[in-house]
Amino acid sequence: MSFLSPDLHERQKNAAAVKKAMLEKFRAKAQDPALEQARLKRIVIAEARAARMAEREAARKVREAELAAEAARAAERAAQAQREAEELAALIAAEEAEKAAALAAQQKADRDARYAARKAAKKVRRRGY
Repeated sequence: MSFLSPDLHERQKNAAAVKKAMLEKFRAKAQDPALEQARLKRIVIAEARAARMAEREAARKVREAELAAEAARAAERAAQAQREAEELAALIAAEEAEKAAALAAQQKADRDARYAARKAAKKVRRRGY
């Protein structure tokens, strides 16, 4: 007899029996209706979670679309206000240019009148009458 009391075949047989027992235990748990119900419950919860996430994603996309539309409307209003301000500035500039031209024409007329008066006075002084 050797110093190893269980021989190789006996150890292998014991290991196979333990493996078989573990496999049977696993199979018995896999066939358990409570585990099947828990698995189905997890599946339902996962599907509900996916549906909620899809709903939130759809709501987020709608909200983003609304925000984009509002931003586009705001940009259009800003552009319209800018155009109106530019038109007003152009109108004011045209009025100021017209006033400046009228003032220049008035000043020229006044200057021409003074020049004509000086010439007439000089003529009177020369002739003496």
